Amino acid sequence: MNERSDPMIGASPVLRETGPAPAAPAAAPRRVQSLASFLALPGDALARGPIAVILIEDSVEVASTLAHHIRAGFRKILALSPEPLTAADLPDDPKDRIVNLIHDTRRGGAHVGVVNALIDAAPPDTWMYYGYNAEYLFYPFSETRGVGEMLAFHTEERRRAMLTYVIDLYTPDLSRYPDAVSLDEAAFDGTGYYALGRPDRQGGVKERQLDFYGGLRWRFEEHLPPDRRRIDRIALFRTQPKLRLLPDHRFDVEEYNTYACPWHHNLTAAIASFRVAKALARNPASRDQVRGFGWNNSMPFRWTSQQLLDLGLMEPGQWF
Repeated sequence: MNERSDPMIGASPVLRETGPAPAAPAAAPRRVQSLASFLALPGDALARGPIAVILIEDSVEVASTLAHHIRAGFRKILALSPEPLTAADLPDDPKDRIVNLIHDTRRGGAHVGVVNALIDAAPPDTWMYYGYNAEYLFYPFSETRGVGEMLAFHTEERRRAMLTYVIDLYTPDLSRYPDAVSLDEAAFDGTGYYALGRPDRQGGVKERQLDFYGGLRWRFEEHLPPDRRRIDRIALFRTQPKLRLLPDHRFDVEEYNTYACPWHHNLTAAIASFRVAKALARNPASRDQVRGFGWNNSMPFRWTSQQLLDLGLMEPGQWF
């Protein structure tokens, strides 16, 4: 691919211990169309959730990303890419869950227009998830319980959205993996996460909302603009009329941005993501200054929800 400035800087799954299960190449998806034509006539693809929306920005780990979310149990996976996906990009998909939609996902802030258009097109109360290639959704007990089961419980608790923490994955040794991506040797920061009260317009803080920081965005914050340093994302949500996703990964309905209801703790999830590591390793503004990502608090990533639960990087709430 041509070198470019990465948009991150500047402008029930069954997993093997060392990474996602390998994705067997499949035939090209049966449906490839532009996002605009899909929105005009989506058929039954948006009729029932949960639906995963994957924005594919480059060729890194596309098949493993799609396979991971198939195993999680999403009913449909909308894979948006600038060009049609190749057979090598696709995992085995016997139930025809993947729909490849052509869209300029490399443009900065592409997630906003995509997600908001799909909110308008989907029936109200449809659960959706959005993320990027080389990102993997984990939630409590995700090895044995499907995402639909988890979201059904969350719905019963009268929650319309779920806070997710984006946990930066990386390979410590850039001399061996120049793009910072290896499923078998993935690592992450075991410490260094913190939260600050989210300010409101009156000089106070918003109720049940926090700004979360940590990972590579904290350790290499000089290479990221302030509005790209938070690790919280409202990546799981239910559609409703006129709901709008904002550029900073929050919504215009404040209750969607809360981490819990007023009465008790609620479920949260995590997204294990190579996205920031890729950006730091390839972007001209940072690549010559970043010698490696390993430090004394790096930990091997075991690709299990239990590891994230043990470190407090997601919350089971009342779900057991």
